[in-house]
Amino acid sequence: MKHRVVITGMGVCAPNGIGLAQFSDAIFSGKSGVTFHQQLADLNFGCQIAGQPDVTPELLKEYFTPLQLRDLQSSGIEYGMIAGVDAWKDAGLNIIAKDAVDYDSGIIFGVSLLGAEKFRSAIYQTDEGKVRRLGSTTVIQTMASGISAYLGGYIGCGNQVTTNSSACTTGLESVLMGYERVRNGDAVRMLVGSCNDSGPYIWGGFDAMRVLTKKYNENPTAGSRPMQEDANGFVPGSGAGALVLESLDSALARGARIYAEVLGGAVNSGGQRMGGTMTAPNSEAVQHCIRTAVRNSDINSRDIDTINGHLTSTGMCPTEIKNWSEALELRGKDFPYINSLKSMTGHCLAAAGSIETVATILELKDNKVFGNINTGNLHPDIKGIIDDSCVPSHTVNKTISIAAKASFGFGDVNCCMIFKKITA
Repeated sequence: MKHRVVITGMGVCAPNGIGLAQFSDAIFSGKSGVTFHQQLADLNFGCQIAGQPDVTPELLKEYFTPLQLRDLQSSGIEYGMIAGVDAWKDAGLNIIAKDAVDYDSGIIFGVSLLGAEKFRSAIYQTDEGKVRRLGSTTVIQTMASGISAYLGGYIGCGNQVTTNSSACTTGLESVLMGYERVRNGDAVRMLVGSCNDSGPYIWGGFDAMRVLTKKYNENPTAGSRPMQEDANGFVPGSGAGALVLESLDSALARGARIYAEVLGGAVNSGGQRMGGTMTAPNSEAVQHCIRTAVRNSDINSRDIDTINGHLTSTGMCPTEIKNWSEALELRGKDFPYINSLKSMTGHCLAAAGSIETVATILELKDNKVFGNINTGNLHPDIKGIIDDSCVPSHTVNKTISIAAKASFGFGDVNCCMIFKKITA
């Protein structure tokens, strides 16, 4: 028996808003979270702007014990705990008592690289012969599954507790993995999401690759320009997003609020063939992933009201629009609305897919399509495929039934998910 899967809780720690209320206000009002970082300038970065959540020491005390905070140097764990715990509580679920375990609930929470600051300090101490001063939390702060372990212990989950890692598809892939586990009856509910550390040790490699914008250090909020002709590189970001996926039967039985239904999705790889490389997509594979997600969701492409794309603010934006158009067989004014949260947050790397999924579900909930900021110069190759009106520059009030979300990542990997406003 296959179970219907719904979303009953969400949490977010994003550059332009922490918590659902602040984040929702930001995306629908077009507020950017991209700022200038003096540290990047001091380190001679070409790109000196980034999107980073404004997490205060006071806020962290709500999610960590004083002992845990004593030597905490992983911003990704901070972001992930905020988003994950908030999603769990938003779903109306309890933290399990210390003398019990919830075997019906699990966690799949993804990362790319975790605890870079902690790892750096550990390397210096080790090289100085001070191994015994590393402390007891070095391993759990730097192992990839540290975030799922932190969340699992906080909540008391006894089902699968693990971490996935697939570059920029990580966050959305975690949603698909959790969906499949609940759908197949292997879990009643799964907390899914992803996080990404912030800082120069995360963003430096991208600056070295020359894929980051260098032209907007004096005007940070204008730096991320998805789909625009003058886009010249992405803005790095960080944060976390989280969702609680639950069987519809369980959600109805406990009277939970339901945000949306997960209709289905698909994940694949282009094999770094046919134009696909470590850093560029195989367009045939991207289109195959989108078509498969639509087919697995048992919908028609014309049923899709809005698309939250990957759309990073690089030269690949026109290629992505072309892939969407060919996969859905829709052009011109027949194409759905399409937006990119990255215009407001920058590219949050492994956290991007989960943060952007939260934004997509808020669109379904509120019947609004958030606008792309920094618009006005749509790339001519995009204009040749879809109508300008499909790329809104301001929030559009619209009854939305079905939304699509996709993420594409280094290694030529792809993921696409379809969500629906539920009418139980």
